[in-house]
Amino acid sequence: MLKIGDFARLGQVSVRMLRNYDELGLLVPAHVDPWTNYRSYSAAQLARLNRIVALRGLGFGLEAIGRLLDDHLTVAQLEGMLVLRRAELAEQLRATGDQLAAVERRLRLIEGESQMDQEFVVKPVPALRLGELSCTVGAQDDISAHVGPLFGRVWDAMTAAGARPGLGVGYYVVGEDGMECHCGFAYDGEAAPGFGVGELPAVPEAVTLVHLGSMAGIGAAWQAVGRWLEDNDAEPSGACREVYLETPMDDPDAWVTELQQPFVRR
Repeated sequence: MLKIGDFARLGQVSVRMLRNYDELGLLVPAHVDPWTNYRSYSAAQLARLNRIVALRGLGFGLEAIGRLLDDHLTVAQLEGMLVLRRAELAEQLRATGDQLAAVERRLRLIEGESQMDQEFVVKPVPALRLGELSCTVGAQDDISAHVGPLFGRVWDAMTAAGARPGLGVGYYVVGEDGMECHCGFAYDGEAAPGFGVGELPAVPEAVTLVHLGSMAGIGAAWQAVGRWLEDNDAEPSGACREVYLETPMDDPDAWVTELQQPFVRR
């Protein structure tokens, strides 16, 4: 027999919790000394305690737990319930991670509002032919989750076709259903299985800004471009572009990206 303190330690619960379970009839001690009222438990009762704690973790109330245990819940049934709950918690964790990443990106946008040292360059941009794939995302914060894998798919398809991908380029068009994202590489050939071909026309004037660092902070740079357009009485004319000049895969903070926004003056 195990004293209540030893049983609590082995079961990784508190003595107070065991007393509560006893009062509710969920886990009655194997023996109660009639003189001292000390509770003692058998090692075999750890199995029932494990089920009580597991079902509490699944969100069941104590009354419902009592009914389940009285119905002789099997190990396989309990394992199935825990596996399902694990999957639910993993999905919640993933969703929370996505929300945290979105908050971090928004924070960087706010922090970037005070950066006044950007160097804007106005220049013509030549036409460009790309091997590419595209997708449409419903919200700005969803772009990063789709763009990276899309570039990977284009790269794999182009190399499988014997093509030599050039400079990486992304261009973006806002439509009724969200943001249309085109991801590809400079390419002078024809479409092949796994990727298509896109054409970016030459533009006489584009405001450009070099962004140093990871894609996590690129939103602030684009907002700076938007402020430049407003300050210079200009408006966008055509898809905005990102040209990835340097992309060391082992160091995202060392990336060099040129933002290009074609515009017309009002």
